[in-house]
Amino acid sequence: MPRNDDVRFTSSSLKIPLNPPKPSPFNFPFGSQIAKTRNSLAQLVDSVKTRSDFKQFNFSRFWNRLAESTHSAFPSRDRRSASSIGRSSLLCSASLSLTRSAESAQSEDKKNERLLFIPKSALLCSASLALTRASDESSSSSQKGLNPSRSDEERVLISEVLVRNKDGEELERKDLEMEALQALKASRDNSALTVREVQEDVHRIIYSGYFQSCIPVAMDTRDGIRLVFQVEPNQEFQGLVCDGANVLPARFLEDAFRDGYGKVINLRRLDEAITSINNWYSERGFFALVSDVEIFSGGILRLQVSEAEVNNISIRFLDRKTGEPTTGKTKPETILRQLTTKKGQVYSILQAKRDVDTVLTMGIMEDVSIIPQPAGDTGKVDMVMNVVERPNGGFSAGGGISSGITSGPLSGLIGSFAYSHRNVFGRSQKLNISLERGQIDSIFRINYTDPWIEGDDKRTSRTIMVQNSRTPGTLVHGCQPAGRSLTIGRVTAGIEFSQPIRPKWSGTSGLFFQHAGVYDEKGFPVIKDHLSSPLTASGKIHDDMLLAKFESVYTGSGDHGSSMFAVSMEQGLPVLSEWLSFNRVNARARKGVEIGPARLLLSLSGGHVVGNFPPHEAFAIGGTNSVRGYEEGDVGSGRSYAVGSGEMSFPMLGPVEGVFFADYGTDLGSGPTVLGDPAGARLKPGSGYGYGFGIRVDSPLGPLRLEYAFNDKHAKRFHFGVGHRN
Repeated sequence: MPRNDDVRFTSSSLKIPLNPPKPSPFNFPFGSQIAKTRNSLAQLVDSVKTRSDFKQFNFSRFWNRLAESTHSAFPSRDRRSASSIGRSSLLCSASLSLTRSAESAQSEDKKNERLLFIPKSALLCSASLALTRASDESSSSSQKGLNPSRSDEERVLISEVLVRNKDGEELERKDLEMEALQALKASRDNSALTVREVQEDVHRIIYSGYFQSCIPVAMDTRDGIRLVFQVEPNQEFQGLVCDGANVLPARFLEDAFRDGYGKVINLRRLDEAITSINNWYSERGFFALVSDVEIFSGGILRLQVSEAEVNNISIRFLDRKTGEPTTGKTKPETILRQLTTKKGQVYSILQAKRDVDTVLTMGIMEDVSIIPQPAGDTGKVDMVMNVVERPNGGFSAGGGISSGITSGPLSGLIGSFAYSHRNVFGRSQKLNISLERGQIDSIFRINYTDPWIEGDDKRTSRTIMVQNSRTPGTLVHGCQPAGRSLTIGRVTAGIEFSQPIRPKWSGTSGLFFQHAGVYDEKGFPVIKDHLSSPLTASGKIHDDMLLAKFESVYTGSGDHGSSMFAVSMEQGLPVLSEWLSFNRVNARARKGVEIGPARLLLSLSGGHVVGNFPPHEAFAIGGTNSVRGYEEGDVGSGRSYAVGSGEMSFPMLGPVEGVFFADYGTDLGSGPTVLGDPAGARLKPGSGYGYGFGIRVDSPLGPLRLEYAFNDKHAKRFHFGVGHRN
């Protein structure tokens, strides 16, 4: 094998720029600036590996272009160094270094000032690889007529391969020496190597991530040529400083770098940790990522995180027909207070989406969208919310079915007429005036709701209500003989407050006054039925009561098949001696379970009343929304009750579902404790069950339910309803 003593090698440094930034998906300067500053160590190392100069570099090319490469590749001071090397055994060199940008260096003393954007990346990769030979030797080689293609693949026999530190001495840490040796692929003892194979092994050592430089040195020994890879390991990781991470949890950072503490910094592992941080931001929709990385002496690692803060939030009203900006009727502050995104927060796409949904649930907007825009050169975001208002209100008419009347031609049908205004005074306050009228039923109601009381920071809503209703008394008192009938008349007025307690939980409290009495078919008040059972608790033609109401509701996803739990309490306050005093507690629970394509829905409800109350306020059991297979209230009525139900529904065709169900209800033996024992006087069993099947059809009015049920008395009955069961 020919000797290579007439070849000299030198090395120089070359800055490898970052890959061109990808265009920002958000189309404003913040995204592009962050894209420019993103530092991927793996990409930098890959760029060193894949540089065309390294791949194509060989002896023959250098021999043929010695003067050109020397003058074009190196500055003048490097050329002087190259000419003075003599017969150096340096084969090739490659290194990787981390430096800081000018902007980062200037801001080192400003510890209290938050850095948001760094236009130029502070992470640079320095790598070099060059082979040279004296000019006279180059000319003599040209005269010899060496074949470039042969010299390109010419191999040199290597007797021994070692890994040493940059001074040529053994590494203090044998584990790092093993990492470097394991990274080698072609370089082995007693192997014949080309320059390209040595270059590739240099890249492999650098790519292992543990070393900041690697210089292969060829040395002539008595036993042959010894190839020594002189490496400089990275520092040991001793601490972490992270600037600008306002929303990133400290525990997440600790977990990302805990395994590397006290160990030599591995640039590949560092890149993985940085990627995990960027993924944390991305998964939560934040406009943020790691924009700068520095390694200080002593093994201190510094991360600079760039987070885009919200600079300003504005509302822009658009015309429903033209889409052009217009003047809105809603006050901007009414919309702004609904938003969870505030000035100074880090902008989050997911949070903005939730804000859009919140504004839509106000019921006064037809369309809502959010567009982030750059806030000049500040690196912040201006959030513009485009809204299209719905018509504020109008008249409506409709119809329905009363569950309290189950006999007589068309007796269960009711008609309704209503006027509503959903944005009173431009503050999203709602006014509803409605009238529902049936053959016996009638309800006149006025509601005025402020969904968020001004000045309240807990999102408390307020509802003022006045209602006059007439409902059939058949639920408790059954059908009267000889065409007679009883109706329950109630005049109610009160105020109610509601607010979210925590996610999926809401609380309601209110105070109501009720004036109630029983009337016959001619509208005259009565105090006893045809069995001489009392109809009022006070013995007068009317019962007056002041009720304090408390309720707490948990809703899962909000779907009918999701989990739900509600508990309520009403307390009669005897402010005057003739006012009723009683306490009523009621609870309802529901749980849905998916079983393949089918869904099992389990529900349970129960309640109890203590004190003096009129019979028509007892819990009625039986009917479409209670125990199917029975008419309304035919199971019983009592101070206490419990009703359980199970339904198995399954898809059939399009919007049609099939369902099997079973219900059970009981008054827990409390029927006789109700004033006048109306259930016992009408021979109601006090408990019973029903089962059957049916279909459900989705419609704009809600699910249409048609069910056929059997009860434990061997009776059969159809049930029809609109909407979900209570």
